[in-house]
Amino acid sequence: MAKRPEAPGTSTQAVHAGQRDRSKSHALTPPIHQTSTFWFRDSAELREFAEGRLDRDEYGRYSNPSWRVVQDKLSELEGAEETVLFSSGMAAATSTFLALLPRGGHIVVTNDCYRRTRQFIQQYLSKLDVTATVIEPADTAALKDALQDDTVFFFTESPTNPYLRVIDLPEAARICHERGVKVIIDGTFATPINHRPLEQGADLVIHSATKYLGGHNDLIAGTISGSAEEIAPVREACGVLGGILDPHASYLLLRGMKTLSLRMERHNANGLAVARWLEGQPKVRKVWYPGLESHPDHEVASRLMQGFAGVVTFEIDGDLEDTIRFTDACRLPYIAPSLGGVESLVEMPVLMSYWDYPAEERQAYGITDSLVRLACGIEDVDDLIADLSQAL
Repeated sequence: MAKRPEAPGTSTQAVHAGQRDRSKSHALTPPIHQTSTFWFRDSAELREFAEGRLDRDEYGRYSNPSWRVVQDKLSELEGAEETVLFSSGMAAATSTFLALLPRGGHIVVTNDCYRRTRQFIQQYLSKLDVTATVIEPADTAALKDALQDDTVFFFTESPTNPYLRVIDLPEAARICHERGVKVIIDGTFATPINHRPLEQGADLVIHSATKYLGGHNDLIAGTISGSAEEIAPVREACGVLGGILDPHASYLLLRGMKTLSLRMERHNANGLAVARWLEGQPKVRKVWYPGLESHPDHEVASRLMQGFAGVVTFEIDGDLEDTIRFTDACRLPYIAPSLGGVESLVEMPVLMSYWDYPAEERQAYGITDSLVRLACGIEDVDDLIADLSQAL
């Protein structure tokens, strides 16, 4: 869905979208609707609702006014017709997969992705006889070869985790749509400020709103956006599977999203500055960041994205113990999982997410003992670089 020329900018959308039409009380800040159910005036009103002639809330597993304002805001930011909120990014992804996949269906996924998504495909979708073909993120030729008559969708992150690979989405969408295959993008690492996948051919876009959308490391949430037709089965699955977001978390997400555009300006600037600085350090073996010319997908990222966010992945020129000493010496970033909050976070994927994997399997996923993922927050970049310098 193309952005209208007269549409407001992203900062204006982040602040105002969805709010005026949803505030019957005229409160400037939409209130938290902390209720599990909604009452009807009489049976006539209930019947009008049941027949689809009245748009209102009925029960808290299906909708809530606190959700609606967030959904409307994100729909406008994404250029989508509808958005559904979930209790986590994983709930959004797993519910979408279950809603769209028939028994025995086939999907195409990329090998550089969140380990729990991969685990769900291998451990749970296999029980439904769903098969998956795994390809390199940027290999559109491999994507074309991987499509089968029973392929339902192509799913990938963009940028991916942890190597920040960026998909040539218009080309991938062209290849998939020629075969009647949907394209689902996890846009968590980009946000709609940096990348709007629906405008470039994706059918659905997922976010772990825990990250940049919320922005303050104080909530767990997930979203999916797309056309009304594509969203309909996912919305139904949300009500059946029950992975719903509570009203208070919806309020926190709404508050966080109002500053999304401003925060992303700082995340983008800090990420690029830190990546450039790291690339010049003799104790750093290699840096992955789409904003660097050395990144394999720099041309694609520069063409499709407005910014490259705050995650920088790099390898220390040393072994496991050297890398541990580096992360322990960092004073500003917290050693913690996740990303996208105002605080900088640092982690070693080998310890944080992959320690229980056999060494050869970690190697197959590119998880080395010296790999570091730094999620730059919104601190002053000179302070971040000074801290990384002393830690190195």
